[in-house]
Amino acid sequence: MGKLKPQPTVSEETAAEISAIFSSDRPWVVVVWDDPINLMTYVTYVFMTVFGFSKEKATELMMQVHNEGKSIVAKGAREEMERYVQRLHEYGLWATLAREDQI
Repeated sequence: MGKLKPQPTVSEETAAEISAIFSSDRPWVVVVWDDPINLMTYVTYVFMTVFGFSKEKATELMMQVHNEGKSIVAKGAREEMERYVQRLHEYGLWATLAREDQI
């Protein structure tokens, strides 16, 4: 039998912070950021394709990205939001995942 490696210990405060980070009760959001490359019409098209938004909704979100520098385009469970971020990257958009309360 080999020696057991000592397990790291964390304070109760640190454990609570870690638990809060990974708890599932706070939703995750997909943030799309403005970039100097993609045309506004293309961003609208991507929003319609990826999320199934109407042209009006997709245009509204695209204009928010353009005018404010970012827009939250989806909110939900982490795994689903990760898939959306990946799809947006496949279309060449700059998108990130964040906790709703961190934006």
